[in-house]
Amino acid sequence: MANVETKIQQEIRLGLGTREDVRLFRNQVGQLPDPRTGRPVQFGLAKGSADLVGWKTVEVTPDMVGQKVAVFASLEIKTDTGRLSKHQQTWLDVVRRAGGIAGIARSVDDALRIVE
Repeated sequence: MANVETKIQQEIRLGLGTREDVRLFRNQVGQLPDPRTGRPVQFGLAKGSADLVGWKTVEVTPDMVGQKVAVFASLEIKTDTGRLSKHQQTWLDVVRRAGGIAGIARSVDDALRIVE
């Protein structure tokens, strides 16, 4: 299943790669042992954080015409049958509540809808 998600993720990165207003980066989350000490080392943003993170540039209110802001974007990649973990659902909910863009993408079309 992970290989299918990786393929979908690559298609989404390529599909959104031509857009000037969206930048997404792979967020690998996990833990590995430190080769010197054997102690676990965590990597990635946070447990449950989405596969692709970045921003969408948006123009703001009329009194700030011409200024732009980067709105945090977070896409969780899943296959047609893939389901979110509790941590992943919490991450997406928190991003949305904070004003960010977040969603589950199972295809390039899904990803485009999320960032629109």
